[in-house]
Order: sequence, then structure tokens, then C-alpha cells
Amino acid sequence: MSYRSVFRPGLLAGQVVVVTGGGSGIGRCTAHELAALGAGVALVGRNTDKLQTVADELAADNPGAAPRISVHACDIRQEDAVRAMVAAVLARHGRIDGLVNNAGGQYITPLEKISAKGWDAVVATNLTGGFLVARECFTQWMGAHGGSIVNIVADIWGSMPGMGHSGAARAGMVSFTETAALEWAAHGVRVNAVAPGYIASSGMDHYPLEAGPMLREMAQTVPLGRFGNEAETSAAIAFLLSPAASFVSGSVLRVDGARPQVRLGWGDVAAPPDVQQRPAIKAFDGFHRYTIPKVFAS
Repeated sequence: MSYRSVFRPGLLAGQVVVVTGGGSGIGRCTAHELAALGAGVALVGRNTDKLQTVADELAADNPGAAPRISVHACDIRQEDAVRAMVAAVLARHGRIDGLVNNAGGQYITPLEKISAKGWDAVVATNLTGGFLVARECFTQWMGAHGGSIVNIVADIWGSMPGMGHSGAARAGMVSFTETAALEWAAHGVRVNAVAPGYIASSGMDHYPLEAGPMLREMAQTVPLGRFGNEAETSAAIAFLLSPAASFVSGSVLRVDGARPQVRLGWGDVAAPPDVQQRPAIKAFDGFHRYTIPKVFAS
């Protein structure tokens, strides 16, 4: 089997896209879709084994793609490491046409219990690291050749109670997206963001077991009545990287089933009907290697 993208085959042929956090979840799915569309993919992350596993998957699912795939171990919070990583991608591929700034992470805790160290770690990963990778892709290549950057943020509308460090960092990344879109437009660089809502991705399995009941109930607060999946998020990313988005920059594309409208008071989902009774909007599931998060397995 192969990735079932909604976009035409060969859409990104000849292009090279850097995907941070490419070893799992949305990053892994996005790497599969980009490779299926003909792009060269530079997988970036801290865990080389996970990156190599994805690289092997890409090579197996896309005959002849192995020369277009590379693995780069990097802690995006370290400036020198990021600078060296981008240089290594250019040495390997000769160009960088796109960047998917996907690496991130957070943990559940109330504000009063977040230490300075914990706050700094989350902000460094979700904001500073994304800035460093984008800046280096711009200064080392895109500033002279153009390109497209897609920053992965989160459903921050209404903020993120229980994960205030992540909410603050993601909001900062939205502001960075808008600023970079303005400053780098003259260089032919488009900068956008994708804001996933409740996505049933492997990242959910990093939360503690006691969070399981809460996670399973979250779909009932989504007007569309379900979780999104990785392929639905990847499709939004691929669109923003594609020529179809050539006049889109400085925007945030939400992939959230209208969840923020509930927070703003629109729509009565406080006591929703059984999810199974709602009119169904069928999920797009193009990722042939997708597995449901363990928290939902039961």
C-alpha cells in the first residue's frame, strides 16, 4: 500500500522539505505524504532510531525514493546544532524548498506547579527551537531562493488551561509566523501555520494514564463529534506547501472541527447527543500506516 494523498502525484517532485519532529505522529505522517508527492524529505529529531525507522518506511513505500530521504539528529533548542543541521541538509540535498516546523511537546500541569525549568523547556521546544530552524533555513537558503515555511502550533483560541507553558509558546509562534511572513515576503518566502485541534495522534500516548478518561471524552466537545487524524492535518500542511497556496502567507489554518467556537459560546455542545447519532462527516484517512493511539484502543 502507499499513501493516499488528495493531491496529484508528483506535485512536489524536485523539491526538498525539512520536517522536524519527523519520527512520530503528525511529523511522520507528513513525511509520508510529502514523499508520496515526490518531495525529498529531511527528517529531523533527537531520536535517530525513530527517524531511521520512518526513513525506512518512506523508502519501502516509495520505490526509488531512498536517495531523496535523509536523517538528521538535532536538538532544535541548541543554536549551533540547528545551524549545523541545516548546513548538513543543504550538503546532502543541495536545496531547501520547504520547512515543516513540527517538533514540539508539553505536559499537563497547572500554572502554579510549573517550575522555571519546566517552563523554559517547553518554550524552548515549542517557540525558540522553531524560530531557530526557520531562521537558519532562511539565512542559509530561502533568503536567496524563496521557499515555504509551515509552523505547527495548536488550538490556542481560548488559551490552554492545564498547559499554560505550551499555550504561551504556541501563541508566540503564531506571532512569529505573522512577523516572518511580512519580513521575508520580499525574498519570496511564504510563512504560515497549521493549528491542529484534537488529533488522535501518537503524541496522546505520552500523557499519563490518569489522563485517559479526559482524553477519551474530549471528542464530545467538538461540533463535528470526533477527533481528527494525522492525515487530515498533513493535508493542510501539504496544501500550504503547494503552489495552490502561492498567495497565502501569514495565515493560520485551523484543523479542529470548529472546537474554538464552542469556547467562544457558539453552539450548544455542553450536553451533546450521542456522538454516534450525529450526522457523520467522514474522516479523511489517507495514511496507510496510521495506528490508533493506545489511549483509545479500549
